[in-house]
Amino acid sequence: MPSPLRTALALALGAAVSLGLARFSYALLLPPMRTDLGWSYLTSGAMNTVNAAGYLAGALLTVSWLKRHAARRVFLWGSAIAGLALIAHGLVLDDALLYLLRFVTGVASAATFIAGGLLAARLASGDAVKAHGQARDDRHARRPLQAGLILSVYYGGTGIGIVASALLVPILITFATSHRWQYAWIGLGVAALLATIVMAASTRHLDTRASATTEYSRVSLRDFGFGLAAYFLFGLGYIGYMTFVITLLREQRLRSALITSFFVVLGLAVVASSWVWANVLQRYRGGEAMTLLDALLAVATLLPVLSAHPLAVFASGLLFGGVFLPVVASTTALVRHNLEPSAWSAGISAFTIVFAAGQIVGPTLIGWVADGAGGLRGGFACSAAVLALAAIVAWLQKPLSSSQRVRSAS
Repeated sequence: MPSPLRTALALALGAAVSLGLARFSYALLLPPMRTDLGWSYLTSGAMNTVNAAGYLAGALLTVSWLKRHAARRVFLWGSAIAGLALIAHGLVLDDALLYLLRFVTGVASAATFIAGGLLAARLASGDAVKAHGQARDDRHARRPLQAGLILSVYYGGTGIGIVASALLVPILITFATSHRWQYAWIGLGVAALLATIVMAASTRHLDTRASATTEYSRVSLRDFGFGLAAYFLFGLGYIGYMTFVITLLREQRLRSALITSFFVVLGLAVVASSWVWANVLQRYRGGEAMTLLDALLAVATLLPVLSAHPLAVFASGLLFGGVFLPVVASTTALVRHNLEPSAWSAGISAFTIVFAAGQIVGPTLIGWVADGAGGLRGGFACSAAVLALAAIVAWLQKPLSSSQRVRSAS
């Protein structure tokens, strides 16, 4: 049987597909698509807004899917559909069809990401392995630090997708003489399907029973009010950076090789964040981790606004990549620390929904600001301000008391 960390790495490919390949690769493809299709910044942002709307729809639907199907099945089907949708991106030129495909990709990505997060949370607690009619072996019980590491490895898998995108997109674009971005979408879709095959082969030992989920009413959302509000603001603020950062760097006339290297550094920082923040995620039961991470994100977002020097740009990518996915992991850790296992899927889904709602607003808002006199620099300054506010709100989230935990489980 594979070790828990090896299984976590296989699950991490789901994060690589759902976020790295299906969403964040758009930053690399936006400049050639914008030039080829004549998009404004508003339209460019709206494409990611539609993707986020699909992600929100997928988050809502995944709750019911997890009641009827095993989490692993939802995890794999979502990844496969996302891969097929990415291939379809490369077969159309019409804006309406691209909007539709971005929406479908968002739905599938949410299913994969939520189900994968649930599987990672179970793995971290030692509950994901098939029992085969026997009591769970104590050797599967996770040590506290290892539990935090497993969650961080899963979410850090997004960095694998970012690095793969940074390496594949420039190569794939060179093979075409027109509509070069289409070849890149097809290549990313094929990569997603290959990752899905590896995921399926490497997670066969995980529990295949349908999830025991609860309704949202079984989780007292007011107990997580500040955490949910902060996570909404995080979704609104961070997505502007991930949508437009490559476009900003091109406007600042950085060489293509430097831009590719920047995205690789960002992705590698995401992977490294798995180990850097594991202890912090396990240590704090309230919003302290989210506060620290959001504050650092605000600084990272401001750096390319203040200076176009390559050192400032790479420092921004390194810092941003090193902290933005741990914010996501911190919400799963918050749910694990404060709710019973039977409520984890509902808690994770609730945070995913507000995250998706923030992402719906974010790209269009930043695109609208960027179309004004301030340009993309003004848009990035707006994102940094939102992230700073998220840090303040997250600080107000306290751990649940015993009575609050009982109310949420009742």
